Amino acid sequence: MSEALINGLAGAGGGIIAQLITYPLQTVNTRQQTERDPKKDNRSQGTLERLCQVAKEEGWERLYGGLMPSLVGTAASQGVYYYFYQIFRNKAEAAAQKQKNMGIGDGSVGMLSSLLVAALSGCVNVLLTNPIWVVVTRMQTHRKESNGTPSDQGLLVVTEPSILSAVEPLPYGTSHVIQEIYHEAGIWGFWKGVLPTLIMVSNPSIQFMLYEAMLTKLRKRRALNQKGNNGVTALEIFLLGALAKLGATVVTYPLLVVKARLQARQDKTGDRRHHYKGTWDAIIKMIRYEGFDGFYKGMSTKIVQSVLAAAVLFMVKEELVRGVHFLVGKNSANTVKPKNL
Repeated sequence: MSEALINGLAGAGGGIIAQLITYPLQTVNTRQQTERDPKKDNRSQGTLERLCQVAKEEGWERLYGGLMPSLVGTAASQGVYYYFYQIFRNKAEAAAQKQKNMGIGDGSVGMLSSLLVAALSGCVNVLLTNPIWVVVTRMQTHRKESNGTPSDQGLLVVTEPSILSAVEPLPYGTSHVIQEIYHEAGIWGFWKGVLPTLIMVSNPSIQFMLYEAMLTKLRKRRALNQKGNNGVTALEIFLLGALAKLGATVVTYPLLVVKARLQARQDKTGDRRHHYKGTWDAIIKMIRYEGFDGFYKGMSTKIVQSVLAAAVLFMVKEELVRGVHFLVGKNSANTVKPKNL
């Protein structure tokens, strides 16, 4: 089994587990990002308070709206990303070794090469999986209509054009969303928000660059202090993944908000300020009507969700890769042993 395939499968497994743990936070964060009325300020509410609000008004199941396509998207995204990352990484290492043989460099992959490898992997991932995330965003921002009296919050949402979330009778399943997107914009509707998403490739690029830099430095220090033993524990990998994701999220968060606005349902019958024709139109209208604060809605929720998800992802991925290597090595040993008898 190739290293690229092992890393791809391990990345997919780690991504699914991280998604299951942090999905309610992701749902709340997407709703925060797509709230467009500056007068209706819910940003003072904490993450836990928003979680409880959704659970109380719409039911706990709404915190997991779009979970199935999201799991598919996570597995596909992580698998594609890690698979191509390992392929491009192998090519970069081979090129670095070739330069070393020519007397140039020390044979290690530099920071710029690591950034390029992560960026190329991210671009391939975005182009292949963007349709899944358009569907997920629609399902996360769908709001369940209340069955109560006209004074209930659920009915207030129906008449509140400043909230982008769609209010329709359930069910609002994956097939319904796919048909809705196709009827609105055709096949290209599934690639809404692809431009800011491609720019956001810098997020995993920065994340993995920081992660690998910190991991390499830690292993070198561990090798010096423990006489060649450069092993890293799962807890240390967890913390390194959290720190790397935190730095990347702070830098690229505004693009994430723009992407969510474009992928969620557009309000074509209400206030034109809430309808975006494209990436630049969204940026201009957000600055004009909401100010720069609009680009950081739900930032605290996203930091908690992203850091926790990334930390779990890295920890599970590394453990899965380690486990596969152990099993492959054990099977190889058992295969060789009879030949020596």
